[in-house]
Amino acid sequence: MASLLSIDWDYFISAENQEITSSVENKRTINDLWYKRYFQYKSYGKDFEKSFALSKDVDFFWNKIKQFFRWDQEVNVYVSDSHALSYKIAEKFNVDEVYLFDAHSDLGYGGLASLQFEVNCANWLGKLLKNGIISKAYIIYSPFTKEKPEFFKEINKAFNIQYLKFDDLYEGIKTAAIHICRSGAWSPPWFDGKFVEFVRTLGLPYKVYQCPIRKWNPNNVTFAQKLEYMMA
Repeated sequence: MASLLSIDWDYFISAENQEITSSVENKRTINDLWYKRYFQYKSYGKDFEKSFALSKDVDFFWNKIKQFFRWDQEVNVYVSDSHALSYKIAEKFNVDEVYLFDAHSDLGYGGLASLQFEVNCANWLGKLLKNGIISKAYIIYSPFTKEKPEFFKEINKAFNIQYLKFDDLYEGIKTAAIHICRSGAWSPPWFDGKFVEFVRTLGLPYKVYQCPIRKWNPNNVTFAQKLEYMMA
């Protein structure tokens, strides 16, 4: 059996403003809304950027991962903005299991009924289980998550899902592919430089799929741009 190691960048991000959630991924949610919220906070005399913090664990993550996961130099590594790409990767490489490091379960937010929709960033893992592409999923939640396994009782009963801590992992997990997603609707653009560094620190060649560069510079926004952002 081989597995997919799937990592969401928001695993490392602590957000004071937890209402920032969305299952839609487009230019508006991954770019424009960040500026809108920044200027809204600024109008109240608050610093929006300080509502988020990046875990120091990001600097040690790959060293910890390599204690448990095993792959060769030809392992397939993908980088994208949307986590929904994990569905296609798991399907392509015929993996049997998925190990997910994330602040969200991506099982589907609405019970089994949510798995009737097309594959998206909020249900791709549940769809892999429902469609029989994988037989088991392991979810390792971010220390900052607000989710709990009991939120997904119906799906947990229907499929083989385990919720683990990092220390629950065992050595020698055979890995066929690695997917690192930025999740721009949840991860702030001012952390994008650190995200690129994180990907490169893995030390393996990778393919980028639909992960547009975001330029965060709120101090150099024209009045017209600001109006456009505020209307987002």
